[in-house]
Amino acid sequence: MATERSAAEAFGLLSDETRLDVLRTVAIAQNEERREAGAALSFSEIYERVDVDNTSKLSYHLGELTGTFLRKHEDGYAFTHAGEQLVRFVLAENYRAPSPFDPVEVDGACLFCGESTLEAAFEEQFFAIRCTDCDRPAYFYRVRPAQVRARSGDDLIDAVVWEQAGDFLKMRQGVCPDCGGRIHTDVLDPEGVPVADQVPASFATYSECEQCRRCLSIPLPYAAAFHPESVAFHWQRGVDIMGTGVWEFHQYLHDGRWSADRVASDPAEYRVELRRGTGSLRLYLDDSAVVSRTERVQERTQDGRGR
Repeated sequence: MATERSAAEAFGLLSDETRLDVLRTVAIAQNEERREAGAALSFSEIYERVDVDNTSKLSYHLGELTGTFLRKHEDGYAFTHAGEQLVRFVLAENYRAPSPFDPVEVDGACLFCGESTLEAAFEEQFFAIRCTDCDRPAYFYRVRPAQVRARSGDDLIDAVVWEQAGDFLKMRQGVCPDCGGRIHTDVLDPEGVPVADQVPASFATYSECEQCRRCLSIPLPYAAAFHPESVAFHWQRGVDIMGTGVWEFHQYLHDGRWSADRVASDPAEYRVELRRGTGSLRLYLDDSAVVSRTERVQERTQDGRGR
């Protein structure tokens, strides 16, 4: 059984192709035989599938992997958390650079100038939404190599949209979408937002993972938009928040349909108002962007009656 290893020692184990082959073998065998993710492969099953000279060498390599990437029990060998994450990364070949893709016109608005001349493109290995009018980036997000290989055009855009929605939902609950660590979020006043004088957002959130240090900053209304009450409010009015790219939210800031204000200082409380048609939803958030309460402003029909 391996002792606790440093990061350098753990990654050093993977410099041997046989050990990588062992990890691939366990994952592929689980898939081919439709075994559960935590199911084990026996020593003999691994030996039959891996190109290794003799059982002694395989036993040595399994011993090196055990404790860090594999766990051993009476049925054989199965993945640890690190092994599971690593082998999916290897099989998807996400260690390769994402392939460039042709620019795609997308709906939405530029966060800076408000124009609707947007293109999705590949920039510095990131998915980027750029305004072709003012030539500024309206949005940046990660893109995985496997995403680009498997999709193109509108399908790729949809894949990014759904991944960002899943990430925002996790972050709203304080869970890092990358490592599962704790996300801490602060609401920034305009003086704390670097581009506050260039965009129509008065308040923003800054979220950072305490473990892996992933960070993200978005206008405060966007953080509130993924609250269940907002998702329902917009769905009832024909808008699928979960299936909408963040760059499509920019137009709501420019035309004043989405806004944020501070309504109290001790303790701090912020009100986000999301307007749609003749109705609006108000969400009240604390200084960690946690929604404490919501209220719908009553709609009025043409004859003046509420509904």
